[in-house]
Amino acid sequence: MAPVTGVRRASLRRVARGGVAGLTGAAAGAVAQFVLVVLVTRAFEVSVAGSFFTAVALALMVAGVAKLDAGNGLIFFIARAKTFEYRGISGYVRAALVPGVVLASVAGALLYPQLGMVALVLPVMVAADILLAATRGFGVMRPTVLYDGILLPVAQLVLVAAVCLAWTRGWLPTGSPDALAGDSPEGSALAGWAGGSAGGWLPEGWLPAGWAGGSPEGWLLAAWAVPYPVVLALAGFSLRGRLPRTPYLPGTGHDLWRYTAPRSAAGAIQAIFQRLDIVVVAALAGPAPAAVYTAATRFKVIGQLANQGLAQAAQPRLIQALARGDLVRARELYQATTMWLVLLTWPVWLGYAAIAPWLLRIFGQEYGAAVPVALILSATMMLATACGMVDVVLTAAGHTTSSLLNLVAAVACTLALDLALIPSHGAVGAVLGWSGGVIVKNLLPLWQLHRRYGLHPFGRHSLTALRPRTWATT
Repeated sequence: MAPVTGVRRASLRRVARGGVAGLTGAAAGAVAQFVLVVLVTRAFEVSVAGSFFTAVALALMVAGVAKLDAGNGLIFFIARAKTFEYRGISGYVRAALVPGVVLASVAGALLYPQLGMVALVLPVMVAADILLAATRGFGVMRPTVLYDGILLPVAQLVLVAAVCLAWTRGWLPTGSPDALAGDSPEGSALAGWAGGSAGGWLPEGWLPAGWAGGSPEGWLLAAWAVPYPVVLALAGFSLRGRLPRTPYLPGTGHDLWRYTAPRSAAGAIQAIFQRLDIVVVAALAGPAPAAVYTAATRFKVIGQLANQGLAQAAQPRLIQALARGDLVRARELYQATTMWLVLLTWPVWLGYAAIAPWLLRIFGQEYGAAVPVALILSATMMLATACGMVDVVLTAAGHTTSSLLNLVAAVACTLALDLALIPSHGAVGAVLGWSGGVIVKNLLPLWQLHRRYGLHPFGRHSLTALRPRTWATT
């Protein structure tokens, strides 16, 4: 029994170190994103900031849908393939890449009049995410932490800061409203958002006419998009050194998508769920309330990234444990990671709730009225964190259809509350809608795991996570 216990402790230490690495990247990314929001809100008026945040949310939402959750499918098959020396893995990687890149390219072509240069980067965003997921399937966290967690947000921050400085100093060229709205040959390719542009397909007032060229929104979005090709190149280089050269095995694509298809829909809905609130606020209330809402809810990315950092480290081992039917090991991983999440994020939420009246004014005086949004956000994220990475455990057990239905219920709850509350309550109504969706998204899989496997986020293994030797190196 002792050797088994020793192996489990060593494995838990590896998950802990991987989780620490993921959380380090998450912290760096969260700080960079927070500072980016501060810079934009301080450098530009509220409507411009809201337009930029809405466009970014739309681009991330579209890229999230186009990924088809192929990255998690790759992690599943690569983690399982360790037992037979990763034979055929190159076929799985190709099968994961092609549909997502094609879908993102089609979406980019359709959205080019609306997103400009960012539309061209959509396939790059999808490919980089899938390749980084493949490296995690080999049990390696460093590329994800360095490239996606640190390099990408820091580079975006630096470039956006340069745009803010250059715009306030008058160093950037601007175009006339007529040219940018489509009355000139160059403007016809840039028009798109409603607000005065011909052929706009979004409600009037979302973004100013001709944002894609010569406007502050256009320069900001270009700066935000530039680092993605660099991340893709680095991700490909990292995977190349780990991908064994094995012959293509027929049927790999069929196997991958038979497992991933239900989760693809869930991944698309999850991507919509993460960004829908900002887009809906902009549609129903306008870009200025969208900017206030984005600033007040900026801290929710800390919880999302912290959960993502631990999930990326633990997911391959959860898959292996549940594939063997080792519920003891799965329970240990689930309870340990939940405890780590609570210890690391609850102080942040309590602190945010306490200092929100002061902190929100960093963005500008107009943002001080969003204190109720911050309080609701903090309470909701504490509840969600206490559930742990519950959906990851559910999908690792193979219940991708249940995960899909849970997400559908969460999005339906969010939309219903948003439509009912945003017109009369603005940003507060939006955060109430988001909060309702988060509660549904966490409590449904929590009940399902309890009923099917007797798994709970807290238990005797929660104390194991607190022992110093869990974090020690082996």
